[in-house]
Amino acid sequence: MSRPQIAPYGSWKSPITSDLIVSNTIGFNQIALDGENVYWIEMRPSEGGRHVVVRHTPDGRTIDITPSSFNARTRVHEYGGGSFVIEYGKVYFSNYSDQRLYLQDPGSEPRPISPDADLRFADGIIDHRRGRIICVCEDHSNAVDEVTNSLVSLDLGSGDEVKIIVSGNDFYSSPCISPDGFHLAWLSWNHPNMPWDGTELWMGELNADGSVMRSEQLAGGLDESIFQPQWSPDGMLYFVSDQTGWWNLYRWHDGRIEPVVRMEAEFGVPQWIFGMSTYAFESKRRIICSYTHKGIWQLACIDTVTRELKAIDTPFTEIGFLKAVPGRAVFFAGSSNEPGSVVQLNLATRKLEVLRRSSDVTIDPGFLSLPKSIDFPTVHGQKAYGFFYPPKNRNYAAPNGERPPLLVMTHGGPTAATSGTLNLGIQYWTSRGIAVMDVNYGGSSGYGRAYRQRLKGQWGIVDTDDCVNSALYLTKHFDIDDNRLAIRGGSAGGYTTLCALIFYNIFKAGASYYGISDLEALTKETHKFELHYLDHLIGPYPERRDLYKKRSPIHFAECLSCPVIFFQGLEDKIVPPNQAEMMFKILREKGLPVAYVPFEKEQHGFRIAENIKRTFDAELYFYSRVFGFDLADPVEPVHIENL
Repeated sequence: MSRPQIAPYGSWKSPITSDLIVSNTIGFNQIALDGENVYWIEMRPSEGGRHVVVRHTPDGRTIDITPSSFNARTRVHEYGGGSFVIEYGKVYFSNYSDQRLYLQDPGSEPRPISPDADLRFADGIIDHRRGRIICVCEDHSNAVDEVTNSLVSLDLGSGDEVKIIVSGNDFYSSPCISPDGFHLAWLSWNHPNMPWDGTELWMGELNADGSVMRSEQLAGGLDESIFQPQWSPDGMLYFVSDQTGWWNLYRWHDGRIEPVVRMEAEFGVPQWIFGMSTYAFESKRRIICSYTHKGIWQLACIDTVTRELKAIDTPFTEIGFLKAVPGRAVFFAGSSNEPGSVVQLNLATRKLEVLRRSSDVTIDPGFLSLPKSIDFPTVHGQKAYGFFYPPKNRNYAAPNGERPPLLVMTHGGPTAATSGTLNLGIQYWTSRGIAVMDVNYGGSSGYGRAYRQRLKGQWGIVDTDDCVNSALYLTKHFDIDDNRLAIRGGSAGGYTTLCALIFYNIFKAGASYYGISDLEALTKETHKFELHYLDHLIGPYPERRDLYKKRSPIHFAECLSCPVIFFQGLEDKIVPPNQAEMMFKILREKGLPVAYVPFEKEQHGFRIAENIKRTFDAELYFYSRVFGFDLADPVEPVHIENL
């Protein structure tokens, strides 16, 4: 075996290129089981970010169902999810370009079954008894501030009018019909709550015409978040609630609520998108479930009679979108050395079968940095969490005495979470000699309600403190170069990035992906789903306008003293482009090294392959110029003002 070549950190030649990442990587969303077939959605950057419903058959074939002229993606809540439902081979899906519901019979072209109107649909279920589909509907036919959400039903085949069956609240999700077809359960919530703050679980009787009567609230409220109501085969309504401070499993039966499993672990996740699931009924006696503890997901089964939970051993640390039928379960899963995949588990033999990987690229382990789950001290004597990735490349070593640069990653949400699943986007950096810290700052999910609520009224403070303290901890305990610290993030993570760069003098460079710089503008311009999100994170507006200005990076750009690169989609409706453009202009006029890379046809989060490739290479080029290391391979330069 040859000796490693000595080269500075950042300049190592890596097989994990931006071309490799975008040309061989897909995303997954939503799983459905129909007979022996498994269906899921693939997001394909190589096709402009198109969402495709695919079918996996028992003989091992994977077939595209969605024709190339269609895109199975809904824009309800802007983040979408829950965009298709399947029954006996018939696929009902939302099409991105017109947001209409389509029916695709086997072997036929899709045809619309919803009217040509400014309506969006998601989270559908089939009402077998009445021959209808029930789903969430978001009506945009009026002004933006008059967007209305409701539960509606449509005829499965005739495409008749949209009938509203439940309305009056700001938001709805998760409709589900009892096995006998006579009861409908659903979730609702109202501004200023987000679904992880507080939701209500309702149940009503379904009439012969599909209308709902005699509805009653069963659980939830302003300070209790309910997730994934689901009927058992024998007619009991199960759901996840965080009433004890952890998202645990409960059931409603004979007019009372009883716990199924109580433990300091999370069986729920923030409902940023529709269609998520962490448990499913294999039979009336057995539930297959997933839960997370300190950022690590596990699989288990629950006996519904004894309520005993037993672990199911798997090699995975990330598990989601779980579905089950007798004898098998299907879910998305990944680990530190396995990319996100569609996995099927035979419950009799416990044999795992990977049906589809998000990437078919095989990387030599000598180029893969394995994450180290760490907790570190932060403000007020508390702990925060994250995954640390040291530089790793079997062909290289750094010169004696050189310490590696560090890239701190801040996830979006901010009520989201990162995991240790193999991510080529992280390995892109570590294989070039740049360490990565992926932070689950206070406010992240997966650590209980109290940890999520650390951000209540403290956004821009707690998250920023935790990211700063993660870098300080690593410079002290992992010999990181404190003169080459960078921070990057998208959306809410972009906001945290800008706050860290402005209000602290720790980081020497940063990258903001569609990041928020003006909180006041955001609360005025954003979409309905997040219109009052900042009421909890910052304070009510306009009553606390002072806080919005105090915590907006745009008003303190003169405090910035290090280079920043901005990436922005020009069709972004969640964080409009003018926020990045204003920051870029201020920094340019101040004389700081700054770059702005806009993308046409991109919205909130980049989906087009060539644009994703451009972001990786442009950010790497930016750091090479700022931190003064040579690149092993030429990349397309990005224009940096004032450098």
